[in-house]
Amino acid sequence: MGIFTAPAALLISVEPFTSRWMDLSNFSRSQAMIDHSSLFDDILSLDDISSRNSRCAYCKGSKLLCGKDRCPVLARFFSTNRVRGKIDRLNIDGASPPSVFIGRSGYPKVSVGPMIPPFHGDTSLIDTPEKWVGLPIDDIIEFRSSLVRGMHQVDVSDVENSNKLVTRTRELALARTPPEVSAEFSKKPQGRLTLNDDVQPFGPSAPIRKFDISNVKFDRRLEKAFYDTDLLAKDALVSLYHEGALLSSIQRAFSVGAFGIARRRRFVPTRWSITAVDSQLGLRLLEDTKTYPCIDDYRVYETVSLDNRWAILMMPTSWRYELIEAWYPKTAWNPHSDRIAIISDHEFYDGRTTYAQIGGCYYAARLAVNELLSQERRQAGISILRESHPGYILPVGVWNVRENVRAALKNPPKRFSDLNAALVHVSAMMDIPISRWVKNSAILKDALYQRRIDDSWG
Repeated sequence: MGIFTAPAALLISVEPFTSRWMDLSNFSRSQAMIDHSSLFDDILSLDDISSRNSRCAYCKGSKLLCGKDRCPVLARFFSTNRVRGKIDRLNIDGASPPSVFIGRSGYPKVSVGPMIPPFHGDTSLIDTPEKWVGLPIDDIIEFRSSLVRGMHQVDVSDVENSNKLVTRTRELALARTPPEVSAEFSKKPQGRLTLNDDVQPFGPSAPIRKFDISNVKFDRRLEKAFYDTDLLAKDALVSLYHEGALLSSIQRAFSVGAFGIARRRRFVPTRWSITAVDSQLGLRLLEDTKTYPCIDDYRVYETVSLDNRWAILMMPTSWRYELIEAWYPKTAWNPHSDRIAIISDHEFYDGRTTYAQIGGCYYAARLAVNELLSQERRQAGISILRESHPGYILPVGVWNVRENVRAALKNPPKRFSDLNAALVHVSAMMDIPISRWVKNSAILKDALYQRRIDDSWG
């Protein structure tokens, strides 16, 4: 891997990435000369929604048949339309946040490549979810939709491929600051609306023919772990975490096979790498958590973000943990039902042996709560309740869970002497009755109804 020593060029940001864009009502008033149906036909074509029998094709964004407050297709379009003129060509240049993406389709043959916005300047915010808490969903969709994904297919085991596309993708993943990237695609990038709660949304994509990077400043911590080919991947993750590297940068480097014993290194699809890092670091912290004394009282931490309400209940018991998610009708993962959908996963002291059906959110939240317990040198029983309301029109990635639980835990908790008082407080802040939360909970049921000799025995 080459090391670039050229001085960084003076770059000027084209526009702030957190500028607000028009909502549908403002669009209708300010763009009255544009025919709405023709516009939406263009959007459907852009997103490969071609069936005239589909709900979107019939609605055309005007009837809101999906029940959302705003049309998610239009939401994605308005942000992408701002950069369409800059990406509707075979050549694109800009400052990558830095960002890469490893697909999972066709595994073990996967697509790897850079993510490039058609802007210059400090674009780091676009791929640093640790800084997104408090931003409106409009802004997140806007700057994520500006990322153009380049795709080059390789075998997951071929991390030492001498192809410059592979080498430069890895270099980009190890960068500390946004390097300049110029790319040539084999066809014009096409936009699709991504709906996934594991990875952050991104915009158009196309097979990439070649790309060059310059003004690269490497993260020395990541670079050191990359060159240590005798260091186990899990040990590299823990070391980088304790050295203060951002999770997003660790996950990015892990996805390009930058860590581990040389012969065992592999490309890891981005969505898998995010959960793998959350899970491994959470388990490492949990090893220590289980050795600490229990907290002394009942605590409730809370926050509201992106029309999601969060309540984190901590109880003075040995380690046990659950995440319960309640998706209101017309939300991202409950678009058609007229009833609230509730799903949950849990573990007791001995952990779990199967993958959580909730997915990466489970491991992201588990890491966040163990970070606090590790700082306090305490253990506790944890029940995390999440209400997702209709304003959450699009899933924006598993970071939403991790970073909002982290944010909630930075606030002073409400403290109670018994569980009933804590649940009364939770009931006042959430819309769903506490009885329904308990019905869908393993941890709360155990705390309320099970008799035990001594919780500290695990």
